[in-house]
Amino acid sequence: MNGARSLVQTLYGSGVEVCFTNPGTSEIHFVAALDAQPEMRAILGLFEGVVTGAADGYARMKGKPACTLLHLGPGLGNGLANLHNARRARVPVVNIVGDHATYHRHLDAPLTSDIESIASAVSGWLRVSRDAVSVARDGAEAVAASYGPPGQVATLILPADTAWEAPGMHVDPVPRRTPLAPDAARVEEVARTLRAAGASGTLLVNGPALCEEGLVLLGRIAVATGARVFTDTFVTRIARGAGRVNVPRLPYLGEQAVALLEGTRHLVTVGTKAPVSFFAYPGMPSELTPPGCSVHALAEPAEDAMAALDALVDALDATQAVPATAPEERPPLPTGTLTPKSIAQVIANLLPDHAIVMNEAATAGTPIPGFTTTSAPHDWLDLTGGAIGQGMPAATGAAVACPDRKVLSLQADGSGMYTVQALWTQAREELDVTTVIFANRRYAILEMEYSRVGAGDPSDSTRDLFDLSRPTLDWVGLAKSMGVRGVRATTAEELARGLERGFSEGGPYLVEAVL
Repeated sequence: MNGARSLVQTLYGSGVEVCFTNPGTSEIHFVAALDAQPEMRAILGLFEGVVTGAADGYARMKGKPACTLLHLGPGLGNGLANLHNARRARVPVVNIVGDHATYHRHLDAPLTSDIESIASAVSGWLRVSRDAVSVARDGAEAVAASYGPPGQVATLILPADTAWEAPGMHVDPVPRRTPLAPDAARVEEVARTLRAAGASGTLLVNGPALCEEGLVLLGRIAVATGARVFTDTFVTRIARGAGRVNVPRLPYLGEQAVALLEGTRHLVTVGTKAPVSFFAYPGMPSELTPPGCSVHALAEPAEDAMAALDALVDALDATQAVPATAPEERPPLPTGTLTPKSIAQVIANLLPDHAIVMNEAATAGTPIPGFTTTSAPHDWLDLTGGAIGQGMPAATGAAVACPDRKVLSLQADGSGMYTVQALWTQAREELDVTTVIFANRRYAILEMEYSRVGAGDPSDSTRDLFDLSRPTLDWVGLAKSMGVRGVRATTAEELARGLERGFSEGGPYLVEAVL
C-alpha cells in the first residue's frame, strides 16, 4: 500500500465520504487511490473555486467535512476565495494540496511555489507530509482538526513521492476535540445583565445556535427579558420560514445597523463578535455598537453555543416561555415586469418545503429575506466571507450533501461569472439545483459603494467599469452549453413558470431573471 491509498482509506474511515477535486500530475496517485476506494465519491470541478466552494456548502449542510484535492500552489490560489468564505463560515474542510516530490522541489520547476504561505491565510491547521509512513496519520489528524472547534480549513500538503511510495498504512480516526462547556459564572452574569437591561439588551448570534432548536431558545430568552435578537448580516446557516422563530439580520449598510442598534446598552454575543462595518467609510464609524454599550460574550465561537443558551434559559427560569413563530403566509403571485420586489414575491410563493436557499443575489436580492420569513420552512445559507463567486459552488455542495432536498441558488450575474463552471458539475452529477440569475447587467453594488466612499460623481468611463451589457451575457446559452436546461424570464409570470418547472422536474435548471 502506498501513501495515497493509506490516506484515502484513512479519510474514508474518519468519515470523509466526498472528494471535490481538480487534480493535476502531482495528484495522480491520489486519483488512483480514489479508484481503489469506490465508496468515496469523487466529484470533478472545472475550476478550483468550484471545488472549494462546494466543500463549504457540503459542510454547512452535512455538518462534517468533504475533502478537496487541488493541484499545487496555483490550484490552491484559484480556490482561495471560497476557502476564505469557508473560514469565515467556521465550517470543517479538509483541504489537500499536492506538491512536487520532495527531491524535486529544489530544482524550482515552473509550478514550484510556497504553498505553505499561500495556505496559511485560510487554514486553521496546516501540515506538510514528510514521508509515506506519515501520510495516513496526517490525514486522520487533518480530519479531527477540521472540526475545531470551531470548524476550520485543515490543509494537508502532499508531496508526490509521499503519495506514491510505500509503506503507507491505514490508521484509525483521531478523536475530535469537543466544544468548550459554557462558563457557569458568565451565564449567570449575562442572565443578571439581561434581566436588568430589558429592551436595552440585544443578542447577536451566528453559527450553530441558528438551528431550529437554537432559535426557540433565543425566542424564550427574548420573551423572558424583553431583549432583541439579531443575526450577523451574513450567516453560515439559519432555519427560517413558517413555524420557526424569526430572527432578523443586521443590515449590510453600517448606518442602518447603527440606527437599528440605537438604545442598546448591553450587547450579548453568541458564536460571533461585536459588529463592525463591512468597509471603512469617510466620516462613518467602523464599530457599529452604540457608544457606551457593554459587550458580553455568552459563547465564543469555540464554545458550545447551544449548551450556553440552554443554561441561560434555565438561569432566566424561561423554560416555559413560548416565543412567537412565523405563520405560513405566502404572498400572491405578482404580474408584470420583473423588479427585485416581484422576484422576491414569486420566490416566497413557490419555495418548496424544506428547501435549501444559497443566497448570493447581492443588491437585487435585498427584498427576499423579508418576503420568505413566512414561506415554507427552509434553510438559508449566506456569503459569509464576502468573496464573490461562492453561490453556485456552495449550492452544488449542498445538493451533494442533501440529495433529498430542493436547492435554490440565488445568484447575481456579475459574481456568477466567477464560478459559472459549477453549472457543469451540477449537470454531470445530476444535482437538484434550481438557479435564479439576477441579470441586471451591472455591478450594482459598486455603483452604490462609489457614492458611499465619497469618491464624487462617477464619469462615463467609470460607469463603464460597472457595466456588464457590452456584450450582454446569455445565461440561458451558457447554461445550455454546460448541460443545464434553462429559460429567460422578463415578467413575473415567466419567472413563476420557470421556477415551477425547475422545482418539479428535478435536476439542474436555470432561470435568467432580466431586470
